[in-house]
Amino acid sequence: MKKLINNPTDVVDEMLEGFVAAHKNYVRQLPENKRAVVSVNTVRPGKVGVIVGGGSGHKPAFIGYVGKGVADGVAVGNIFASPPPDPILAATKAVNGGAGVIYLYGNYAGDCMNFDMAAELAALEGIRVETVRVTDDVASAPKEEAERRRGIAGDFFIFKIAGAAAERGYDLDNVVRITRLANDNTRSMGVALSPCAVPQTCEPSFVLGEDEMEIGLGVHGEPGVQRGKLEPADKVADSLVDRILDDMPLSKDDRVAVLINGLGATPYLELYIMYRRVHQRLTELGVDIHRAYVGEYITSLEMGGCSVTIMKLDAELASLVDDPADCPMFVQK
Repeated sequence: MKKLINNPTDVVDEMLEGFVAAHKNYVRQLPENKRAVVSVNTVRPGKVGVIVGGGSGHKPAFIGYVGKGVADGVAVGNIFASPPPDPILAATKAVNGGAGVIYLYGNYAGDCMNFDMAAELAALEGIRVETVRVTDDVASAPKEEAERRRGIAGDFFIFKIAGAAAERGYDLDNVVRITRLANDNTRSMGVALSPCAVPQTCEPSFVLGEDEMEIGLGVHGEPGVQRGKLEPADKVADSLVDRILDDMPLSKDDRVAVLINGLGATPYLELYIMYRRVHQRLTELGVDIHRAYVGEYITSLEMGGCSVTIMKLDAELASLVDDPADCPMFVQK
């Protein structure tokens, strides 16, 4: 597997150098820790600070969502690895406007440990930190153990809701409240068609036959729940939607936001074919699709496949998901 890189050990730092140079009107690196990147124009006194983060390799997540209406700062880890506490703490201090800070990240052991450590260090400096871990992946644990579930493409919706609430001036308790509701109302299910390769090895992260797919595979190559022969797009979409609806039933007149998320190597042509079927299924149920997003939002390097994410909306969530955003890799007017 071929890659446009220099020294494999330098890929994250060189990416950051290029990203900040390309988007200097949005972000800056902190001189004390270059793995901490913060917004140049969203931090202000009295506003809740929003920190996101995780491993590299998921562009546009996580760094692409630093900007107005989403995140104020990001801590950047190595490829598929949690950032350590130091850049998390540095970003926290930089975005703290006196109203506290919320941490948002996928529910993975390394992220939980390092963000919790950073929160403890921030508390020692008088900064109140609250945390919402994203747990949208229905494939990763049964419903009765939802707290064990992974965070995958649902990250996007959770970040968007929290950022909009903070931008509106919600206090920290209310940002946490609405963000937890968004997480509780969000479900995702994915399918992998081909692996990715981390730059350090350029070896496939898993092996699938030319005619195989894997349902439920995680964004780092974690095993899914079912491997089988590749099926037509409508059948794949039905399988993903059925698993989501089994976990979060929807009824006539329910309102939702839908995300069809590419994993890095899936053409938009295929993503829109998938959305077509998801739209048909939800419309048949009488569900109102309030907003739809199709594209690459949480990727896995060059993995083939996609995921379906559905967030059930009440009036407040619908209003917040509609709010404008202006980030390097996501703009909503």
